Amino acid sequence: MQVLEAYKPFEIQEIELTSWKQRPVKNNFFELVLITNGDGTQCINYNHYPYIKGSVFLLPPLRCHSFTIEKPTKFVFLKFTDSFFKNVNRTTIDRNEWFKEASYILSNYNQLPGDIIKNDLDRHHLESLVHMILQEARSYGSDSIRLITSLMTSILELLIRNIKKGTYFKAPKKNADDRITKMLTYINENIDKTALLKVENLATIFMMSPTYVSEYFKKQVHMSLREYIIKAKLKLVEIRLLNSDFTLTQIADDLGFTDASHLSKTFKRYSGSSIKEFRTNGEYLLLKRTACAS
Repeated sequence: MQVLEAYKPFEIQEIELTSWKQRPVKNNFFELVLITNGDGTQCINYNHYPYIKGSVFLLPPLRCHSFTIEKPTKFVFLKFTDSFFKNVNRTTIDRNEWFKEASYILSNYNQLPGDIIKNDLDRHHLESLVHMILQEARSYGSDSIRLITSLMTSILELLIRNIKKGTYFKAPKKNADDRITKMLTYINENIDKTALLKVENLATIFMMSPTYVSEYFKKQVHMSLREYIIKAKLKLVEIRLLNSDFTLTQIADDLGFTDASHLSKTFKRYSGSSIKEFRTNGEYLLLKRTACAS
């Protein structure tokens, strides 16, 4: 095993294994895994998917993933950590935008098994970026934080692009109407823009009558539009509470709650836990419920 070093914005690890051993899990952001050699099977949420050299996966911050190794496998793990967003003097990139996009991945990627990259060009880009990160980490150590952060941001952009091409939302598997996937994508991309989530706007965007939007959504997703939007916001609330220094007032303002009190009451209603209890326990609730159910 080779642990290159733990950096504040991220953690980089390169491991060669003949059998899988469960690794420590922290409730940070997701972790990207690149298979640089070997083959076997990945398991997430009790689903299995074969892997080969070049496969790229996302691992959730939960104990519901494993690998069955058939041939000795070299893994590269890139963990996106919370401290990146709390360190204001390290780099000049827009942390708020980076945090928003990383949160998008964590809250919307539905823990499905399988390769996250959808085309050969993006796979080549990602492998090149990972190779550069490993070279920098080995050669320059902590002096490379600024450059590695920039490379990690490029990886994030590739992940965002490929997730938006995939079907990671909770639409029925046999649904022939792709409007619901487009609607879910639109809602999650604009979850912090309350005006765009109103029934009237959704009706205009997706060419439906306002009276039909809610009926259509509930029929397809088996959940009311209002409940889906609230739960999607609360998943982002969980991420902010565990991985940022945003105040409750800032979180409420960003996500369209009336105020911090409204946010606290809504969180308690849907999660069953007060925000204070949630922070003390340090464990995802809404994200975990949808990620690792058998």
